[in-house]
Amino acid sequence: MPPAKKTARKAAAKKAAPVGKYGTKLQTTSRAEESCVLGKYDADPYALPEGIDFETHVIATYYVEFPKQLDVVTLAPVIAIEQSTGTWTPVPGETPEVRARHIAKVVNVFEAPDYEYVVPDEVKDRQWIVQVAFPAANIENQIPMLLTACLGNISMAGRLKLLDLRMPKAILDGYQGPKFGSDGIYKALGIPKSKRRPLLNNMIKPCCGYPVKVGADLFYQAAVGGCDIIKDDELIADMSYNRVLERVKAYMKMEKRAYEETGEHTLYTVNVTDRLPKMFDLARAAVEAGGNALMVNYLAIGPEAMRTLAEDPDINVPILAHMDCAGAYFMSPHHGVASSIILGKLPRLAGADTVVIPFAMGGKAPYLPERFKQVVQALTYPFGKLKAMMPMPSGGITPVNVQDIVNVLGNEVMIGSGGGVHAHPEGPIAGGKAFRQAITAALKGIPVQEYGAEHRELGMALGIWGVKTEFKV
Repeated sequence: MPPAKKTARKAAAKKAAPVGKYGTKLQTTSRAEESCVLGKYDADPYALPEGIDFETHVIATYYVEFPKQLDVVTLAPVIAIEQSTGTWTPVPGETPEVRARHIAKVVNVFEAPDYEYVVPDEVKDRQWIVQVAFPAANIENQIPMLLTACLGNISMAGRLKLLDLRMPKAILDGYQGPKFGSDGIYKALGIPKSKRRPLLNNMIKPCCGYPVKVGADLFYQAAVGGCDIIKDDELIADMSYNRVLERVKAYMKMEKRAYEETGEHTLYTVNVTDRLPKMFDLARAAVEAGGNALMVNYLAIGPEAMRTLAEDPDINVPILAHMDCAGAYFMSPHHGVASSIILGKLPRLAGADTVVIPFAMGGKAPYLPERFKQVVQALTYPFGKLKAMMPMPSGGITPVNVQDIVNVLGNEVMIGSGGGVHAHPEGPIAGGKAFRQAITAALKGIPVQEYGAEHRELGMALGIWGVKTEFKV
């Protein structure tokens, strides 16, 4: 091609290069021209909600609070750029084609209250809800990239909290989710649908420091007392003084013994939390040794590690997820991740069948009832094709709390109590019976105090704890 024609073509291309709303130069390279034709705003970090395909994006919703002099409408696209294709300065490889396919886009910025003509002088900080659409191609079906894209570096951006993740079908279909779920747990216990009731989960106390023989005796007593599931405390795993496989063998002998006496099976959720890949080997060994359930400290070990267990065809037992470390994510009103994600959607994606959640109606956890209900919704309402999980409120629960739990959550719930069973003055057998009596009272619509007047174990429990849980050192 003659030099004059080359120069003319370059000049025409430079003149025609569009510029996006946020100053994005959409100068197409020959590679981009060959593969796609870019629209005026395709590479911009902003879009109207109607301008994107929600089924090819994860929609992240954030609470943001900044000093009133900061223009969040202008700053919000920085979040989208930082969490997708860009960095603090332009780089040659961030081509318009790359941005068009992979840049995250701000789709909504709402202020509350919604000032329209003036911000009052007394207002120091302004509160916003920002929604960002992340291309599913940046995340695919793995939890680490989901969290990295939607939280990542912006977790250090100041007062910013991730409130929700709206997952597209393209991503949800890549998750197996709970293998058993609520229905499967009842089936594993041999409880038919017509006889479903609130289940009782007991965590052996003390939390740690005891030998296998002591734990086996406590397991037996709790099982005979009517505990449907007995779990390790999160503070004991495969310890040198109390090994997982020894516990499984000893406790399952007690399970058989208790079943012969009561006619009710008991699931033992043994805590296999450990270094990787040891945890996977330990979990398989526990199942091979006769274990009928597992427990994982899912935030300490990583949700994707628990997901690996849940999707392992050799691990055909229910998995209980423990919430330890969760408060570091959700307790701040201005930072972190909402509890409905950390305790709800996240363990469900990662395949837990039940998860421990803080009890918000009289227990020891400082937690709002509204957030408690939202977590339960995230665990039980339709979520793609993922099975519903069984919520397990726990933390300072005594028999007096049972009626409130049933009123809010219904019959298909797992009630967790450690000290409420083991601290009964007549021991764990009586402690378990007191809870089962409280459950029966709730199902029959009889006030717990009235029922306790005619049932010794429940009456004693009510006499000790009344209506409030207190720490006694």
